Amino acid sequence: MSQKSMEEEVFKLAPMEEKDRFIGSKLVSMKEAVSSIPDGSHIALGGFSITRCIIAFTHEMIRQRKRDLTISQGLAGMDTDLLVGGGCVRHLIYGGGSIDRFGLLECINRAIGNKTITVEEYSGLSVSFKFLAGALGLPFLPVKSIMGSDIYKNLKKESGNKLVVEATCPFTGASLLYLRALTPEVAILHVNQSDEEGNAIIYGPRWDNPELAKASKRIILISEEIVPGGYLQKVAESVFVPSFRVEKVVHVPFGAHPTAVYRAYDYDADHLKYYAEQHKEEKKFEKYLDNYVIGVSDFYEYLERIGGLRRLLNLKSDVLLGY
Repeated sequence: MSQKSMEEEVFKLAPMEEKDRFIGSKLVSMKEAVSSIPDGSHIALGGFSITRCIIAFTHEMIRQRKRDLTISQGLAGMDTDLLVGGGCVRHLIYGGGSIDRFGLLECINRAIGNKTITVEEYSGLSVSFKFLAGALGLPFLPVKSIMGSDIYKNLKKESGNKLVVEATCPFTGASLLYLRALTPEVAILHVNQSDEEGNAIIYGPRWDNPELAKASKRIILISEEIVPGGYLQKVAESVFVPSFRVEKVVHVPFGAHPTAVYRAYDYDADHLKYYAEQHKEEKKFEKYLDNYVIGVSDFYEYLERIGGLRRLLNLKSDVLLGY
């Protein structure tokens, strides 16, 4: 079955209120994409530490003062740290994280210490398994990866909310853990290329991004480049998320700055060092938000403020190396 005929079949089966997601261009502004997310939503973020972080989307979330969000992410990075520091997050589900060699996620650590957010902490692998269970339409997935760990002991303490359950394999009698599936309401992914309908490509490592996309009820893409649909038909095997699963597409070149996008641009080491110093103290972090997030009208003004085209061109990736 061709992609077109498959989309037609899905369209026939979709509820009337969902059919608009299958028709034509899904390009929207960043403000419109963010405004579609209600307070209290469960959002899954793609990316990994300082790679393909959802920075442009995060900035707009903070500007629109989104509140009481649940964020799930395999390995948290600067985007999640910003959201927590900006007061947007109530609950965090993650497998740890950092700003790589530049430092810890101080806003997250401070919020945990002050008990302003609640946390479910897993290993990165077990978060991927939870997304995989959701992608497969299963209520749970049996694993062994965190048995006997402090992570497991801490999860067991949540007696009012079953997060993991000990079980016995019916075939071998071996001990297992059942991990509850993650089924976020929205997945936000930063991609290298997308067409206007939402067929998208990620170059380089994808990590758990395909699974979290498939586990989520709807998908919003932030794309470095918008390409003709005919181009993606020629490289269809590289399309990791088909258009009929995507609700909105936002075009934001350099939208992951200061983090990296393989084959597009490298991370901005100077800005990451600066952020790593500013977010250690609450007052300095608030000043950072005033200067680079709340105090600008959109992400393009932020890019001008950090040095504009001259600085961004210095970050462009090498054609051969990809970074």
